[in-house]
Amino acid sequence: MLWYQKPAVEGVVVAPDERLPWPQTTALGLQHVVAMFGSTVLAPILMGFDPNVCVLMSGVGTLIFFAVTGGKVPSYLGSSFAFISVVIVASAYGGKGANGNIAVALGGIIAAGAVYAVIAFAVMATGTRWIERLMPPVVTGSIVAVIGLNLASIPVKNMASTEFDAWMELVTFVSIALVAVFTRGMVRRLLILVGLAIATIVYAVLANGMGLGKPVDGTAIANAAWLGVPHFTTPVFDAKALVLIAPVALILVAENLGHLKAVSAMTGRDMDPYLGRAFLGDAIATMASGAVGGTGVTTYAENIGVMAATRIYSTALFVVAALFAILLGFSPKFGALITSIPLAVMGGVSIVIFGLITVTGVRIWVDNKVDFADSRNLLVAAITLVLGTGDFTLKFGGFALGGIGTATFGAILLYAVLSRGRS
Repeated sequence: MLWYQKPAVEGVVVAPDERLPWPQTTALGLQHVVAMFGSTVLAPILMGFDPNVCVLMSGVGTLIFFAVTGGKVPSYLGSSFAFISVVIVASAYGGKGANGNIAVALGGIIAAGAVYAVIAFAVMATGTRWIERLMPPVVTGSIVAVIGLNLASIPVKNMASTEFDAWMELVTFVSIALVAVFTRGMVRRLLILVGLAIATIVYAVLANGMGLGKPVDGTAIANAAWLGVPHFTTPVFDAKALVLIAPVALILVAENLGHLKAVSAMTGRDMDPYLGRAFLGDAIATMASGAVGGTGVTTYAENIGVMAATRIYSTALFVVAALFAILLGFSPKFGALITSIPLAVMGGVSIVIFGLITVTGVRIWVDNKVDFADSRNLLVAAITLVLGTGDFTLKFGGFALGGIGTATFGAILLYAVLSRGRS
């Protein structure tokens, strides 16, 4: 059998091919839904996509990934931020409301998935050595850390517009930290959900009860239908959009490789044999999402952060999370419930999760004993971190490569240049 029952014993690590009893697995799967939700919804909003379609396809994509990897790799697939800048340029999106030219962007997303699939087949046919030589631990660790650092400005700068909101972000991440350190058993393992619930209650008391902030509004929840079909879109293949968006596949490769290395470090299991299949699962999921109106997807560092905090790596959690996401995609009421969580509270959760992503990148360095006395490693890491954190952007005509992209390609190219002539 793929999974077997394992008691929820304090301090025990649950491996990818194990699972807790189903009630606990279900609760922990829901926690992963919460972890991915903010970014998976935020990315389509920034590109003018339908968030319900994207959440739905994140669930479908996760099930595809699970099937392709044989249930061996614990990962959730959510909306990739790597597509945002190129999609905005390719579709000439104005930044508000629905993207009227979404079909053109979808063709480019499918093309990126196809390039990604070619790379996956190459890895499956020739092995992982060339990928590992191109992206050693100093590079993958830097890229993973940069993802957390690059996203840090979202909760810090954009999700706390008032002094009250800033204090509520602090209440949220302190609540999560207190749960993580001072509780035991399932409460500790549900630290994100429990901390979020505590912070939301505090927010409601202070905002709704005392008028200190914007009140929690339940109107959208009450008015939303229980079931509804999201708005699907048929892709259009435009040459300019294909050229702009297809190269994002290389960023997805680097993200997925870094995430898989992080999972290997956390679980103590060699995930390299599944690398080609992980690439292929992500590629197929990206093409499937683009085919109906969703964003490109990638393995999600937010959920890796949750695994790092809980030490539960069961792939069963991601099947549960995927099914919850599919339900959410077809349920406007459930979506309204999640989106009713105060933005400041979600900001506090994001601070914790993005911080855990960053530390996971550092862990790749530590576990692989990266030698920073070597000037090559030192400079690759130093330059990559600043490029990504500062959101260093390069423009090539109408094409803009943002911080995560410049950091990803910069790390790969800089390591290759500095390695010339070295054994």
